[in-house]
Amino acid sequence: MRFIPLIATLVFCTPALAGPNDIVRAYPAQQVSANTYVIHGPQGVPSAANQSFMNNPAWIVTNEGVVVIDPGSSVQVGRMVVAQIRKTTDKPVTHVFNTHVHGDHWLGNQAILEAWPKATLIAHPDMIKQAKNGADAFWLKFMSDMTGGYTDGTRAVIPTVEAADGQEFRIGGKTFRIHSSTDAHSKTDLMIEVVEDRTLFTGDNVLNHMVMPIFDGTFKGVMKATDRALALNMARYVPGHGKRVIVKSGVWASSRVPV
Repeated sequence: MRFIPLIATLVFCTPALAGPNDIVRAYPAQQVSANTYVIHGPQGVPSAANQSFMNNPAWIVTNEGVVVIDPGSSVQVGRMVVAQIRKTTDKPVTHVFNTHVHGDHWLGNQAILEAWPKATLIAHPDMIKQAKNGADAFWLKFMSDMTGGYTDGTRAVIPTVEAADGQEFRIGGKTFRIHSSTDAHSKTDLMIEVVEDRTLFTGDNVLNHMVMPIFDGTFKGVMKATDRALALNMARYVPGHGKRVIVKSGVWASSRVPV
């Protein structure tokens, strides 16, 4: 993978802060609409200090259960997300969408299935293919190395349901519409639109107050994806990383930071 030399230089020899059965310290969930919650992870690379947590896990409470977007980078992060979900609803998680193949977004799947074994995991077909062909092992090792072993005990739980561009999933009275690409932040990106709520989960096609790294995608592809996001005219856009949910003008600015 082309991004290995780039991110390998970030690895530091740091002592592990916890064992494989532990849970990441709690981060508060922000309620961004009547039934949508986001946990804004700390900004930076995975480390022992942040316990590998750095993305923005989110969930939508439907009539039938909970739909999760990107439960995080390890089983330890995922367990924290599970605990926060349970503070907002007694309903079970029924579905999980993973926005792309980078492990900081989906290695928390394990914790979701620990808590709700019947949950359905959904992703881009190329994400599933890459994960089965070595990306799983790469990201497990990367997270362990970056955190001094904190994430050990995490297993790669790969999604089993493919999502196609334009496909709609009707879940608990909500419509989840897929906007996918093969050349944006990665080659495996999904953006998930919650139609009734006018909310778009952008994955890492949009970051807030962060310079976007491109390992296996293109900046031109990111700009194309964000133009598509802007055309949807959503009420709110939930970025893959960053401190807060943003409005339309923020999407444009976030995708065009000079480098």
